[in-house]
Amino acid sequence: MEARIDEIADGIYRLSVFVPEVAPPAGFTFNHFLVLGDEPLLFHTGLRRMFPLIREGLARIIAPERLRWIAFGHYEADECGAMNEWLAVAPRAEVAHGQTGCMVSLNDMADRPPRILGDGEVIDLGRGRRVRYLDTPHIPHGWDAGVLYEEASSTLLCGDLFSHTGNGPALTDMDVVGPAIATEDFFRSSSLHPGMGATIRRLAELQPRTLALMHGSSFAGDGTAALRALGDDYDRRVRAALA
Repeated sequence: MEARIDEIADGIYRLSVFVPEVAPPAGFTFNHFLVLGDEPLLFHTGLRRMFPLIREGLARIIAPERLRWIAFGHYEADECGAMNEWLAVAPRAEVAHGQTGCMVSLNDMADRPPRILGDGEVIDLGRGRRVRYLDTPHIPHGWDAGVLYEEASSTLLCGDLFSHTGNGPALTDMDVVGPAIATEDFFRSSSLHPGMGATIRRLAELQPRTLALMHGSSFAGDGTAALRALGDDYDRRVRAALA
């Protein structure tokens, strides 16, 4: 098992580990994203037991001790299991997350105090790179859920949104909505509630050109249309559940 490395947008690298035993027979990818800049950011720390793999892969791009920011979608093992391992190897690194995540988990679980981000708050990574934090509570699951948007490359680091099985290409311009719908049918992992469609369509207003997925191939193309279609599907699921 090793971390596959691909540049999916200018200065944004996907470090992917494929685990065939998860969701057989297709398997499942666990993806982690490095955003370069004067203050590099890692989005998803990975599982604690995957830390040596991801650290080795990241070291092929930058020295791990250069990491300045550690972020993720919500508090869950595959999103942040290795958080404290990264804090140990990167002495200047800070965990950055929304107010809810810090309040309910990270103020206690992180070995150093996290930086609390407000909805819409921006971190300037330098070299023209800025990441904006957006609250997405319970979407697709987790009260503390949120996403990051990298403004220079118009890349949405969208966590578990659009998750799909298989070990496809690092970046695709093919449909990612259909596979995401099928995977939701399989896992039933989302927290259905009436505000889902509206929250996802709010992300569509960013007009992202790249969708960086935690599980599955990242997408290059009309991110606005993809997000709107995904929001519509969740609205359909909510209506069906209420009926």
